[in-house]
Amino acid sequence: MAILVDEPRWPKHGTTWAHLVSDASLDELHAFARRAGLPERGFDRDHYDVPAERIDELVALGAEAVPGRELVRRLLASGLRVKPRDR
Repeated sequence: MAILVDEPRWPKHGTTWAHLVSDASLDELHAFARRAGLPERGFDRDHYDVPAERIDELVALGAEAVPGRELVRRLLASGLRVKPRDR
């Protein structure tokens, strides 16, 4: 069970964004996000969008930095992934 963050690759609003997920439960993800002070509006069904400048802080709080492909693989394996057609 882990909180995962991928590399920031998605530009918007003057920064680049990464994804923060749990490979165990949404409860774990929301609890971590609250501890990190992430706004609820950053949650998008199965992940939080997080700005690049917060990555080091999230890792210091215990998130595991992984490549995007690894994040998606583990999110799929957890059964928490929301398919794009269901968004």
